[in-house]
Amino acid sequence: MKEHPQTNWRYRIFASTWLSYAGFYFCRKPFFIAKPALAEELSWDPSLLGIIGTAYLIAYTIGQFIMGWSGTKWGPRILLLSGMALSVIVNFMFGITNSWITFTLLMVINGFAQSTGWSNNVAAMAPWFTRKERGTVMGFWATNYQIGGVLASALSAWALAKYGIQWSFWAGSIVLLGIWIFFLFNQRNKPEDVGLQAIDQIDDERPNNNKFGIGWSSEVWTNILLVGGFYFFVKFIRYALWSWTPFLLYRDYGLALDDAGYLSTAFDLAGAFGVIAAGYISDKYFSGRRAKISFYFIIGMAGSTALLYMLGPTSLIYFGISLALVGFTLYGPDALMTGAGAIEVGTLRSAALAAGIINGLGAIGSVVQELLLGSILDSSGAGTVFAILLASAIFAAFFLYLVLLRNTSGKANL
Repeated sequence: MKEHPQTNWRYRIFASTWLSYAGFYFCRKPFFIAKPALAEELSWDPSLLGIIGTAYLIAYTIGQFIMGWSGTKWGPRILLLSGMALSVIVNFMFGITNSWITFTLLMVINGFAQSTGWSNNVAAMAPWFTRKERGTVMGFWATNYQIGGVLASALSAWALAKYGIQWSFWAGSIVLLGIWIFFLFNQRNKPEDVGLQAIDQIDDERPNNNKFGIGWSSEVWTNILLVGGFYFFVKFIRYALWSWTPFLLYRDYGLALDDAGYLSTAFDLAGAFGVIAAGYISDKYFSGRRAKISFYFIIGMAGSTALLYMLGPTSLIYFGISLALVGFTLYGPDALMTGAGAIEVGTLRSAALAAGIINGLGAIGSVVQELLLGSILDSSGAGTVFAILLASAIFAAFFLYLVLLRNTSGKANL
């Protein structure tokens, strides 16, 4: 039986966008994996590493807002192809400089390149799937940044141990270049671009009173800002564990450079299962409502960060278990509220902008953690960091609770 063209294209869109966002991590994670090696070989202390990481994250944050708007205006395809290509080039150049000033400038460029990824890949998925299936589909799809993070970290750690700092960056560039070629031939912005009928226009049929020029009411803006506030604290935690886990494992727990990189992947690996579980449950038992199941997961994340704070500093085993639990409970809400939730909080036409604003507000959290924790780690141990993560988890739960209250009053539908 011949496969329907729409089905064929949906597979191609899913595969190309999944690979695209997973691929971005192969040119994002090497710096964080190479931090202890950069500190040792180039004498870059935690404060300097924090400044370099902050430069990247500020560019990434600003880029989120710009690229979300640009994706809405010009479509995601051209931005994703440009962003991937630029990130490939920059990561190759990381391997041929030992100047922290040049390295920082390249990190800024990479931040802008990487900022094309999430909002535009979410927007590229939006027109191809209906709301009733979106939680499950986006749950599986959003494993891209856990699996991508695991594979990118593992590859970078292996290349670092085997061939040195240069290849910890270059190996990722080679992978993303291959994905760029696949994406070029297998992605289109919407079904109409390949002569197919639009799949779902229901999400665009919303009342537009009190417009701000892009079809969003004041209630929609409030919902987006609340989800963005929630994501500030979630991304604070996520990037803190991404950015500093290999460093802590090397400095405070005495692991070798490659072993520190490998163990840090427990966070992303457990998160992949959390995303699938949360997405499936939201469709199966919560009728596509993302906020309630996300709130339950966030309460679990708060408990996991409490465990990390109480037992993590005492034992490498407890640290690893807590790290995996935080990953499982964090990534489900992370993916649902910024993927399917971002599509549904605005409209299909403005999915890139909604995702860009939410992810941009979250990215501010990643900037704050890099500056704050880099300074703290000059003179403090892991326990102080874990206490800050626990406080962040509590604030994330508070913002999501406000979204739940708006659902109850009919001011949100998440």
